[in-house]
Amino acid sequence: MREIVYDVFARKGRGDQLVHIGYIDAFDDETAKVYAWKTYDEENWFEMCVVERDAIIPVTNGEGHFAQLKRARDE
Repeated sequence: MREIVYDVFARKGRGDQLVHIGYIDAFDDETAKVYAWKTYDEENWFEMCVVERDAIIPVTNGEGHFAQLKRARDE
């Protein structure tokens, strides 16, 4: 069983933007939620989400981190 990379996004307040706060490695979605909460619990987050990195679709063709990862996966 291989670990999956999950990116972690959160917002501090209801009207705040959702921002990328880091990533964790986990074997499944439920474990990813627990790891994210325990890893990034220094703030009192209003909302926190985890997304499998492979599910992120870059919109631009730039040299950003996610675009580079997508190209590497597609090769």
